[in-house]
Amino acid sequence: MKYIKITCLIVLLAIGSGCKKWLDVNQDPATPQNVDPEFYLAPIIAQMAIGTGTDYVQATFKYTQNFGAQVAADPMERHNWSNNDLHGGTLWRFTYVNAGLNLEDLINKSVAKQNNTLAAVGYAIKAWGFQMSTDSYGPIILDEAFKDQLTFKYQDQPVVYNKVREWCYQSLALLNKEDVLVNPALLRANDYLFGSTIPANNSLTVYKDRWRKFVYALLATQYSHLINKSDFNSKYADSVVKFVNLSFGGTISSSSEDAAINFEGVSAANANPFSVIGNLPNSVSTAAGVASVASGRVAQPIVNYLTGGVKGTPAVNPTTSLDPRLSRMINPMATGVYKGVIPAKGDAPATKTIPHIYGSVAAIYPGKYIFGQGVTDKPRYPLYTYSQLQFAKAEALFLKGDVGGAWTAYDKGIRGHMEFVNLYGRFGTTVAPAITATEIAAYMASDEVAQNASTLTMADIMGQKYIAQWGWAGQEQWCDLRKWHYRNDIFRQFKQLDAGDFSTNVGGVGQYAYRFRPRFNSEYVWNRAELDKWGGLSPLYSYQETWFSTPLN
Repeated sequence: MKYIKITCLIVLLAIGSGCKKWLDVNQDPATPQNVDPEFYLAPIIAQMAIGTGTDYVQATFKYTQNFGAQVAADPMERHNWSNNDLHGGTLWRFTYVNAGLNLEDLINKSVAKQNNTLAAVGYAIKAWGFQMSTDSYGPIILDEAFKDQLTFKYQDQPVVYNKVREWCYQSLALLNKEDVLVNPALLRANDYLFGSTIPANNSLTVYKDRWRKFVYALLATQYSHLINKSDFNSKYADSVVKFVNLSFGGTISSSSEDAAINFEGVSAANANPFSVIGNLPNSVSTAAGVASVASGRVAQPIVNYLTGGVKGTPAVNPTTSLDPRLSRMINPMATGVYKGVIPAKGDAPATKTIPHIYGSVAAIYPGKYIFGQGVTDKPRYPLYTYSQLQFAKAEALFLKGDVGGAWTAYDKGIRGHMEFVNLYGRFGTTVAPAITATEIAAYMASDEVAQNASTLTMADIMGQKYIAQWGWAGQEQWCDLRKWHYRNDIFRQFKQLDAGDFSTNVGGVGQYAYRFRPRFNSEYVWNRAELDKWGGLSPLYSYQETWFSTPLN
């Protein structure tokens, strides 16, 4: 019997060894099953641009009146919602699928290897993704996000906001730790946000500093959403100021550090999705049942803001402006007049006259501002900027009663956006001249700019922030509009929709939208019972405020 047992054991070991050799033979080195975590970075960061950009073009920029359609009655300009995945479902997919388990694997492998820098980057991106998602949808899947099950429970914004902060602090803690195993060369090659800051000697000092500032920007903007809380002035305003001061440009007062994604720009597949070759703004952006239309037309609010509408009355049929950003950001019509589509009204003439954000009415598009060609000029895709953060700081200080500090941040924000235009906004086949110091000085001395703290208003701050965020910060601009409840005394050039402009299709009730519906193909098909608990099956769901813009603590 003992002999039989030993023989069986030998046979089993031989079989196991044979299986191992057979499995080894059938591994394809060209498609490894276990990859270095650094290789996840490039596609995940690219999806940060594609995910936000898709939702922006299809819905967010219509809600915020950044872009408009050529045809009248565009559903999303009328604050409708979609009962499929066409509008506002891409960030959901980014968080749970495109990044999803790939990002979890990146974090887990990095932690196991004590590659603390990469683990910190992973937590920063994870925090950003969940923050963007909850600000789009309100309640989202959190604790059960990556469990092996078919249905998932939602958790509301207060819980998600706290979890995002927790991940932010995990990221910061890891960035302060030494690495046991780190590969600067792979980070340089795969991190399209800050990899270029890693020098030939492989020092990670600047690289880590940039990611810290990214996390601080996330924290600053999150706290800035909470202005309607009764304890904002005592509890949150100082946090906005603190994290802005620690973030991009906080110590050097410059836009040179801004978080903007680089692209290889060899073809449409690896170009900036907002570039001419990327062509995202020309994607279909209408609700089901409505004919497809070209999107991405310049809308009238930005024209108004750039032609005298921040503090005064916009010029009629302007051909020029004291604001030097006008000619750098958008092109005029063939007549030389600057004009945009009126939200929900479209470009009325049969022969269209209002230019695309790409600089002309029709192809061949030259590219303009941050919307360049994509191959020859390789424009970047901004995520956070110094200028944007200065305006968030100005808003917080103004609300707290520190009007002098608010004015200083406001002044820096305007100057910072001028610098942003020069650094990141001069793309296309014809490169616009840089804004000169003389032009900046003339504008800063004009009636469009508050000359001192005593004349500063919240509308001044938020109007300039609208200009600075135009064309790229769709989520943050929508958060601004929602937390201020679309007020026309705060956003002077946001067109208040007339009663007949609001959509009543698919349950529209003549209200401004406050959230997207979750992704249809996952939630409305497989998770309907959980959606129903939160009112997600109601046609009024998109019009219910999410927690961040309410007084509820």
